[in-house]
Amino acid sequence: MSKVSYYTEEGLKKLRAELNQLKDIERPKASNAIAEARDKGDLSENAEYDAAKEAQGMLEMLIARTENTLSNARIINESELDNSKVLVLSTVELKNKANAGVMKYTLVAQSEADLKIGKISVDSPIGKGLLGKKVGESAIIEVPNGNIELEVVSISRS
Repeated sequence: MSKVSYYTEEGLKKLRAELNQLKDIERPKASNAIAEARDKGDLSENAEYDAAKEAQGMLEMLIARTENTLSNARIINESELDNSKVLVLSTVELKNKANAGVMKYTLVAQSEADLKIGKISVDSPIGKGLLGKKVGESAIIEVPNGNIELEVVSISRS
């Protein structure tokens, strides 16, 4: 059983576009590569054919995974979200208790995460640690280099 993933409308459009790219452009390229390799002779000793078949298998697996994600995707209605606690699509301002550093993140679905623009996955250690927290509450989060304590300073919607 697959788990439900929550997306913004923009994130879901991006996922659909990615699937269309894989099906409409990448799949025919893979088929052409197999056909070209097959035309080069004996298949039992044709490394190019084997590589093309393997690439096609990986592509089909990616298509199936993306279709599965799409079938379990749900759009989040931002107007119905509770601003009193950290949820998906919350923009949270955090204070690192160790160094008093302040940071701001928006929690999004894993496929929409992009740390460069301040979007972190709800499935990341920080995202999981913050879910359900309210303003003023702290979360001790295990990260690769130890534990950090983050205090929720504010919660808003993106």
